[in-house]
Amino acid sequence: SERYIYGTKDDTLEAVVGHMLAERGLTISVAESCTGGFVLNRLTNVSGSSAYVVGGIVAYSNQVKIGQLGVSPEVLEEEGAVSETVARQMAAGVRRLLGTNIGISTTGVAGPTGGTPDKPVGTVWIGYADEEGDRAVRLQLAEERILNKELTSTAILDMIRLHLLGLS
Repeated sequence: SERYIYGTKDDTLEAVVGHMLAERGLTISVAESCTGGFVLNRLTNVSGSSAYVVGGIVAYSNQVKIGQLGVSPEVLEEEGAVSETVARQMAAGVRRLLGTNIGISTTGVAGPTGGTPDKPVGTVWIGYADEEGDRAVRLQLAEERILNKELTSTAILDMIRLHLLGLS
């Protein structure tokens, strides 16, 4: 089923997502915290990605989340940077800032340090915004930093794919 299978042979998830964006004439922007640019790197590894990738912001600090993406300082204070609301606001903010059809975001505890009892290492929120609104999904991943960046980027690329297929 297309919910679980995205391609065959040498197909990469980023190339499949890119083809879907290009054939629909859609543009995308990325706001990344815990992935530090890894999602945008994967999207732009695809030849022809300039047709749909507009740009992105690595919003590692709260100052960038607030100043560039319009994340609420009150929400950051009350819920923390690793939260559903912040992921949603980041995705909507980058979409608005860069004028794209779709905005996506990542925020999380990549590890191996920084975890808390309610947000252990590997807690990640991925956000998605389009003309219909914004939403976010919580992931609970591993305790290894680079693996968490890779898993988060794969999860958000698949989130985009499923939204474009109407399967989200």
